[in-house]
Formats: sequence, C-alpha cells, structure tokens
Amino acid sequence: MVYIDENSGKKFSRKSPPEQSARMVETIFGCKWSLTVYQLLRNDINRPGEMVRSVEGLTTKVLNECLRKNVRFGILERMSYNEVPPRVEYNITPFGTKFIRILDELEKLQSEIEGDMPV
Repeated sequence: MVYIDENSGKKFSRKSPPEQSARMVETIFGCKWSLTVYQLLRNDINRPGEMVRSVEGLTTKVLNECLRKNVRFGILERMSYNEVPPRVEYNITPFGTKFIRILDELEKLQSEIEGDMPV
C-alpha cells in the first residue's frame, strides 16, 4: 500500500516490521538464560560444564537448549575439539557481537523507562 503526504505530495510505502530479527529478539528474551550466557562468554567462560558450575540454578539440559537456539540464529558458534575427553567451546560470532550490542541498548532503554516511571 502507498500513502501520499497531502502537504508535500511525497509517496511512502507501508513499512513492515522486521519479522526475522523481531522473532529472534523475542526468542532470546524468552529464554531467561541467554543474557547470562552472553555475560559468561564475555568473561571467557566458554565451556558448557564451566557455565553450569558458574551459575546457580542453570542445568545442563536448559543450557544446551539455550546454546542450540543461539547457534541456530548465528549468534554463537560451537567449536568441537577432537580430543579425549571431547571438548566443546562456544564463542560469540561477529553477527552475535552486533546482536548483543542491540540487546545492550534495549537494556539501557529499559533502565531509562524504569528511571522515568513514578514510584
């Protein structure tokens, strides 16, 4: 659909929401552990066992589900090493770095909203 500004005569097309990125943000915020995982990775804790031991209440099953979602979205990459015993590490991808910056900005916005709200 095209809209015409009556004052300037300019034509504008209807702007659609960014479906994939909005779904990604919703999925990541819906996973209560993703932001914690990013914090761990920023602190060089990148092995699943170490992550579980570092966070009270985080289980291996829930962590693995969270990590799989993040790998599927391209936010994290899984590195598997052919060693005995096997070793797996996760790292933030370049795309993930951009995505996490956006999440950081949303967190700042939330803080501003909470700061402006009357008590």
